[in-house]
Amino acid sequence: MDRMGLMETFVSALAEGSLSGAGQQRGISQSAASQQIRQLETHIGQQLLHRSPQGVSATRAGVLVQEHAQKLLERYELMLAELEALDGDVAGTIRINTGNFLGRVVFGPVLIELGKAHPDLDIVLRMEDRLVDVVREGYDLAIRAGRLGDTSGFGRKIASLETVFFATPSYLDKHGRPETPDDMKRLKFIQHHEDKTAGFFDVRHEGQSYQAPIRVGFTADDPEIILKAVATGMGYTRAARMLIQKELDEGVYEVVLPEYQAPSKDVFAISPTKTIPGSKIDLVINAFVDKLAALRRQADIKLVADKLTA
Repeated sequence: MDRMGLMETFVSALAEGSLSGAGQQRGISQSAASQQIRQLETHIGQQLLHRSPQGVSATRAGVLVQEHAQKLLERYELMLAELEALDGDVAGTIRINTGNFLGRVVFGPVLIELGKAHPDLDIVLRMEDRLVDVVREGYDLAIRAGRLGDTSGFGRKIASLETVFFATPSYLDKHGRPETPDDMKRLKFIQHHEDKTAGFFDVRHEGQSYQAPIRVGFTADDPEIILKAVATGMGYTRAARMLIQKELDEGVYEVVLPEYQAPSKDVFAISPTKTIPGSKIDLVINAFVDKLAALRRQADIKLVADKLTA
């Protein structure tokens, strides 16, 4: 009897709220998921689920089993990661989730290079702009910029990105270029739905902190839509400098309030268990961090060169 598999199906059923959801998560049919949970109930000698047309919920015994099963599954994944690191071979499947913008510009190219270097590694990448639960949704790793969000996995900050406010030169020609933080209220801010603000941004100048008021004019959950809104002159937005450095260099975008520092944006790596040095998850995180550092150095060199030639 595969007890770990039975517990995984049970935990998935409670996380999804249904046997059909557990089946989809585990790659089996609804009837197979139901049969596995009944096997677990028979083995334990307790009813673990209340079943109804609306879905499933845990009995008192089920709540206790769920708590211990989650810990056992986490320890099992940790054991596999340690064995993988001990073996030294980079192989197998790794399921990764990241945001669209970061995935297209930075993370996707990193994974392509890793795939070339390690042909036995099967990389599954999903890009979407929402905060996923790596444990419940079966991901090995999630990379998120901005905030960690609610997750039952282990998260740690792996980088902090310099950000800038930017708009098209034509938009600033029309509405004016802010010289002080208070001038920002003349412009419309194009906001990503995850980046909720309190009505202002904290900006810094020569060691002092100031509040730049925000007048939100458009909110979207797709970075491409946000960039299109900026390109068509709807307003300005904020992004990591290194992700738009090429467009800044070409004059497509212009930094708004360039004498002030915009808030930095933290980047987090989230995994179901603690990352083991030498594991494939650790390999991916390190490759991503190295790529971010290289891009940041390029942006810094370009910025210094621009100042020297100004």
